Amino acid sequence: MKDIMGMMKAASEMKAKMETMQAELADLVVEGRSGGGMVSVSLSGKGDMRGLKIDRSLLKPEDAEVVEDLIVAAYNDAKAKSEAEAQRKMAEVTAGLPIPPGMKLPF
Repeated sequence: MKDIMGMMKAASEMKAKMETMQAELADLVVEGRSGGGMVSVSLSGKGDMRGLKIDRSLLKPEDAEVVEDLIVAAYNDAKAKSEAEAQRKMAEVTAGLPIPPGMKLPF
């Protein structure tokens, strides 16, 4: 019985650590650059696009903000569709298994 209690305690501790890590990732913002810094993309630690900057010399200045917003929206739309498809495929693979909602595999 001690082994089961120890395993449950370890699982609980691991869950708490995973939740902490996920919260830290949600707050993290990373920036990628290309073209010698002429284009930069900001993503959250979870991969959500937070912003995009395009050097004005690459565009008509009056259209830059519209293009930036459209790129952010398109990226987020594609990411959402990709995640939905991954969940659909995972549901096919795990059909009948009692996996809690929101649990991502592989661990």
